[in-house]
Amino acid sequence: MKLPHAQAAVVETASADEAQSVDALAAATDLPTETVTGAAFELEEEGLVAVEERVDETVSITEEGREYVNQGLPEIRLYEAALEAGAADDPISMGQVIGASGLEGQAVDIALSNYARKGYGSIDSGEITADSDADPGSDSEANALEETASTSGVDDGATGATDDEGEAGSSPADALGIDEETLESLERRDLLERSETTVRSVTLTELGVTELMGGVETTETVGQVTPDLLTSGDWEDAEFAEYNVEADAEPVQGGKVHILRQTADRVKDVLVGMGFQEMEGPHVDADFWINDCLFMPQDHPARTHWDRFALEQPTHIEDLPADLVDRVERAHRKGVGDDGEGYHSPWDEDFARALALRGHTTSLSARYLSGEETGRLEPPQRFFSVEKVYRNDTLDPTHLLEFFQIEGWVMAEDLSVRDLMGTFEEFYAQFGITDIEFKPHYNPYTEPSFELFGTHPTTGELVEIGNSGLFREEMLEPLGVECDVMAWGLALERLLMLMYGFEDIRDIHGTLCDLELLRETEVTY
Repeated sequence: MKLPHAQAAVVETASADEAQSVDALAAATDLPTETVTGAAFELEEEGLVAVEERVDETVSITEEGREYVNQGLPEIRLYEAALEAGAADDPISMGQVIGASGLEGQAVDIALSNYARKGYGSIDSGEITADSDADPGSDSEANALEETASTSGVDDGATGATDDEGEAGSSPADALGIDEETLESLERRDLLERSETTVRSVTLTELGVTELMGGVETTETVGQVTPDLLTSGDWEDAEFAEYNVEADAEPVQGGKVHILRQTADRVKDVLVGMGFQEMEGPHVDADFWINDCLFMPQDHPARTHWDRFALEQPTHIEDLPADLVDRVERAHRKGVGDDGEGYHSPWDEDFARALALRGHTTSLSARYLSGEETGRLEPPQRFFSVEKVYRNDTLDPTHLLEFFQIEGWVMAEDLSVRDLMGTFEEFYAQFGITDIEFKPHYNPYTEPSFELFGTHPTTGELVEIGNSGLFREEMLEPLGVECDVMAWGLALERLLMLMYGFEDIRDIHGTLCDLELLRETEVTY
């Protein structure tokens, strides 16, 4: 029997009594592993060998995971600091506990996002409590990290070096007593890495043994056509090597635009197609533009230091239009029109000039409607923005400290709630969402007002997706607007939840996002 060199070497080395791995055959024949793999598949087609495959999964601890093995998970360190500060008895300032914990930078965000999830306590309005019954010693993620580190022999000086047997610091997954949910959670947090390896074993068949006993002759094969081979004419008698185009190849994963940004661009395309123009403006702005122009009283709970991110340096803005400041203050103090009464509450221009991260992009609407951004606007007008906003919310599956808001407004004569509802139905229909529901609501700056809800495609629950209404006279009159303006603020992340069935926005946005989910999800058009 005549066989190419690689195939002959595999047949002569393989055994009919014991399966041998491709790696073992490669070492015995002094051939590259990929060459032996290709030869084995070719011999299998001829019935000379049998190839069996199995998938081995290994788990390795990352550099960040090793750090937490030594120092403790951030949420556990936060819990221990909270207990030490007395948060089991009374709520304690979150800043005080974070300072005592020694956590810095990204570790603070990680601790806050996992603290309540694991039942260590609660975080609300800038204060933290600790559950004295919680047991960090039974934390499944911390225990899994410890077990992986001890099983794989990782110590304080581990470097993750590799050798011929694979990556140091890795362990067979089935040798670890870690449940699947915990493994997935640690993998999402980039504390553990799981890898799968296909192991192939080769065994001689009866036909292979028979042919081997009859003798195997090696034939030379040509793997590449060269100019000499063509000019000499030797190509006519040459035996060319076959290529297995179905052989495994290393996956190639390139960069791509984040699905959130892709969807934001899609939203922009839809709104431009509906006749809207895009607004732009600062992420850091004066409270005057963020709240005062919206007829939001200065003693409103949402304007306390617990719910806003104020700037330390600089603290205030100097440039505000004096006449507009006077009109806005008058609306707050005395109201607008014959029946207006205002709030009869304190109004401080120094507070109005205070700088903070915007809690909504309605600050852009105030700038444009006042004429300060582009000059006086005459109806009809349509404007929108899709930009980030920042709020000191409690982290959960539907809330983050920063998110994208779809801001929009229409200026025209004789607008009604029917116009607003129709606009929403047209907008969401572009994304395949046709079951929008509306609920009356209160806003200081719109009347009437209502919230929007959509049905989650996986859970069937109603998800709040936005807030809207017609701007009140107390807001529009100081801005110099003499016609109706209907407006809204919608959550881009909630739109993604309705479109793709995401149940936790932390899977797509933030430090704990699921990279595999982001790679595989495609934007729907």
